[in-house]
Amino acid sequence: MDQLNVQLWVRMEPFLVGVLQLPPPSKFSMHYLRKMSSYVRTRSNDDCYPRLSWTMWKHIACGKLQLPENLAWLYFEVFDSLVKRTAEERLEWAEATCSCKSMEEYEKLKNTLSVDTLQFLLFLYIQQLNKVSLRRSVVGDEWPSLRMRSLSPEFSGKSTCQYKNWDDYNHLSFILTHLADLLELLLDPDQLTISCHSTHTSLLPLEAIQALSFLIEGMVDKNRTVYLLHDLALWNPLQANSGYSKISKTFSLNKLQAWLKYSLVLNPFGVSACIKSGKKLAWAQQVEGTTKRAKVACNPYTAPEGHRMVVMSQVYRQTLAKSSETLVGAHVKINQCNESFIYLLSPLRSVTIEKCRNSTFVLGPVQMAIHVQSCENMKVIAISYRLSICSTTSCTFHILTPTRPLILSGNQGLILAPFHTYYPMLEEQMAHTGLATIPNSWDNPMVMNVETSDAASSWQLQSPREFYVFVIPFEMDGDTTEIPGGLPSLYQKAMNHREQRIQIWQKTVKEAGLTREQRKQFQAVVEHKFNEWLIQTGNRQQLDSLVPPTAGSRQVAG
Repeated sequence: MDQLNVQLWVRMEPFLVGVLQLPPPSKFSMHYLRKMSSYVRTRSNDDCYPRLSWTMWKHIACGKLQLPENLAWLYFEVFDSLVKRTAEERLEWAEATCSCKSMEEYEKLKNTLSVDTLQFLLFLYIQQLNKVSLRRSVVGDEWPSLRMRSLSPEFSGKSTCQYKNWDDYNHLSFILTHLADLLELLLDPDQLTISCHSTHTSLLPLEAIQALSFLIEGMVDKNRTVYLLHDLALWNPLQANSGYSKISKTFSLNKLQAWLKYSLVLNPFGVSACIKSGKKLAWAQQVEGTTKRAKVACNPYTAPEGHRMVVMSQVYRQTLAKSSETLVGAHVKINQCNESFIYLLSPLRSVTIEKCRNSTFVLGPVQMAIHVQSCENMKVIAISYRLSICSTTSCTFHILTPTRPLILSGNQGLILAPFHTYYPMLEEQMAHTGLATIPNSWDNPMVMNVETSDAASSWQLQSPREFYVFVIPFEMDGDTTEIPGGLPSLYQKAMNHREQRIQIWQKTVKEAGLTREQRKQFQAVVEHKFNEWLIQTGNRQQLDSLVPPTAGSRQVAG
């Protein structure tokens, strides 16, 4: 162990994307999950083990855990999206969904889905990450912790990591604290009985360690090659430490647990490493006369797929536009940006926008999820597999998404609208991330954890009369020449009607017989009114910041 210098860490993605931003159901406690673990293992002939079908999960969730069916499907579908890696798998599912002509056909299609039973049990257990601690709320502990905040003076502040899904210290602490429970969930029924008396004699089968690879990965001697947990645990030089027996092809629970505790470290690809020692990117220019300096950083070294990280903070009164290899497949955290226009026109893995104000975000296709928290007076324009919104006020979301947007607690004045823009590389990037134009559930949100009286006032659909298309003001190579999937009919009719009015107005002006001097006066009035509108809407700032920088202040490519 000392010679090989094995480092294990908690995988970020199951916590970042898989843990929903709401308190978990009470039935996801260890008591009930232990019962579920025994139940599924004793029904291996009923689509319960080693694969758990949607039909049986619905039976367990609704009949035994007393969950509403839509919530049961949400957890099942979120987990399924985590393990569906390829774009082809996602596109095939989208095509199959759209071919369903009725809800009965759709239910039959859902019944064909199944997930790894043991991994799903672990997934349900880690939902406790966001469990509210009554003790902590009484004591008044501040979160994030001081040690997290002290990692980097450049990114310091209360917003460095405002919710637990991004806090890799919290991920590590959670796994170390609950490791015994997690391993117990992986024991078969006979071993569960033994473990009640002694962990020294309990044995874990190989499939249990393969399931644990859903949460843990690592490397050897810092060679930057990332391996899943079971690959390392089965490696000959490590078998004595991991407790693996070639004869029984099982792991000693006691030895495995000790090895995991000894080897687990902070994720070297996580947000803490990115903030502390990541590569600083000069993507944004300092605005003259401001005290805030934009901070953008990526991983400290080249990260493998699924591990790329970009953190962006304190972009103030700027237009930032990037289509970069650094962004492709990256998890992006945007924090405390104000009065800015940010274009990230590359295929992204996930995006979190937190504590931002008075800004517009135009994003490339997001493969996993967008989460918006504690924001105000913002506009988000994106195609994303999932969208969730929490504690956010007066924001508009122009979204194309195959899943129902999640409206969590603390929201006011949200406006949902159809996706309304394009750029030349968009459809190519959509194919790269496995996102199609249908199904599109932008107008059918799921309101979660909200009082009934507040649910109706937390969101509304944008009125077609207030709808305009959005033009991305950059030239790029590519084949996309129109909004993918087009616009919903009501919004397209509103656009057609507006164009007709413009044509009528132009014809009226042309036929008015104005003199040359009158045309000049009329043009001056129109330009004056247009400039007033630019200033009132904040678009003047965006136009000014679109002026290319001088040679001496050229941005650094990421």
